[in-house]
Amino acid sequence: MNEFTWRAMAACMTVLAYAALCLHVYWRQRRLHLANARAAAVLAGGDGQAEALVLFASQTGQAEALAWKTARWLHEGGTPSRVMPLDEVDAPTLRAARRAFFIASTYGEGDPPDGASVFAERVMGDRTADLSSLRYAVLALGDRQYTHFCAFGRALDAWLHARGATRQAERIDVDNGDASQLAAWQAHCSGSAPVPQPVSAEPASPSRPWRLLRRTLLNAGSVGSVGGPIFELAFTPATDGAATWRSGDIAQITLDTDPGRPRDYSIASIPTDGELQLLIRQERHRDGTLGAASGFLTSTLAIGETANFRIRPHPAFRLEGNAQRPLILIGNGTGLAGLRGHLRARAAAGSHDNWLVFGERHSACDFLCRDELEAWRERGVLQRLDLAFSRDQEQPLYVQHRLLQAHEEVGRWVARGAAIYVCGSLDGMASGVDAALKQILGAQALGALAAADRYRRDVY
Repeated sequence: MNEFTWRAMAACMTVLAYAALCLHVYWRQRRLHLANARAAAVLAGGDGQAEALVLFASQTGQAEALAWKTARWLHEGGTPSRVMPLDEVDAPTLRAARRAFFIASTYGEGDPPDGASVFAERVMGDRTADLSSLRYAVLALGDRQYTHFCAFGRALDAWLHARGATRQAERIDVDNGDASQLAAWQAHCSGSAPVPQPVSAEPASPSRPWRLLRRTLLNAGSVGSVGGPIFELAFTPATDGAATWRSGDIAQITLDTDPGRPRDYSIASIPTDGELQLLIRQERHRDGTLGAASGFLTSTLAIGETANFRIRPHPAFRLEGNAQRPLILIGNGTGLAGLRGHLRARAAAGSHDNWLVFGERHSACDFLCRDELEAWRERGVLQRLDLAFSRDQEQPLYVQHRLLQAHEEVGRWVARGAAIYVCGSLDGMASGVDAALKQILGAQALGALAAADRYRRDVY
């Protein structure tokens, strides 16, 4: 067989392999499309004719997740609905719907999120639209640390009312995932009744002093790099009385020098550890000064001195109904804190169906909590540990790339009931992970996971 024949055969094999890959991708995407369509059809009713629109304006994914939950609550209450991003809606669509539920986040200092910028400019800019046939309700998401709290949700509510639309209920403003307000929204959507008074929610604990036991640098050799030093801090109560929390909860500190801006830190331990442990990256401003809270905790506060924390329940990131499910835990940097809390809780409960995907900069110096993670892998607490160190190769490698590389395994875990938890930075990581999961599972399937509380995020 001559060289030309060999080359021809090799070319044919390459073409056949590529064709097989394309066919596999086609059938996989077709299955995802059909699954997504079925999920949407269930919420829209048996005939696919929705009685209401559920519209979301999301920056971090929280509003989108709540939109899918809202659609589920409406469906359970007998109202088929259709979920749509706000940017896909115009005034004629609202008039035709006659009934709409808006879940609106605010970005930065009062701006609409990216998923609502077109709607804000083109639709809300129209001062002549007649929406007198529309009945609506608005759930505005925000954070009181910002001056313009829930500004976009409030502007949306005002615009709808000014255009003649009728409020089904007064707007609900939610501060940083406040459980009582979300419960009021759920009650409204489930019963299609006027919003009741907010139900009582588990309150945050009173602020109390915690004594610093130790402070350990976790990424020696990385100090001075763009990432900054990361410390593990361990505290014990400085006063009598037991301190309790659940994995996923938050330790909140308010500085005497800046009482109006509490800082939240994911708790990296569980109560049976006997310590409140935090993973904190030291922030340094361009002028060389340290961040107020991170500087105080990682530098100024001396061993043996106290800092005032209160424990804030974080139901949206707790295990709760997912405690018996397989878990896919995804995070980067100090986002490992919240995930480590869950893994310690799972290890204590003997639940070993866990998969961690973790990313940082360099494996040599930024492999946070390495001994603990590798020990969990050896003991079987972690069935799988995937690592992405972005600067260890010429082309950056991130956690979302690891997910795409393991897309078939992700699908298998989700198919057998896994819940997905994401903790860490919003910019780059969380948005990249969300895009990867949508590519792997399909946007509507991921929305259905969020509606079932199986896709939970704690991002910042």
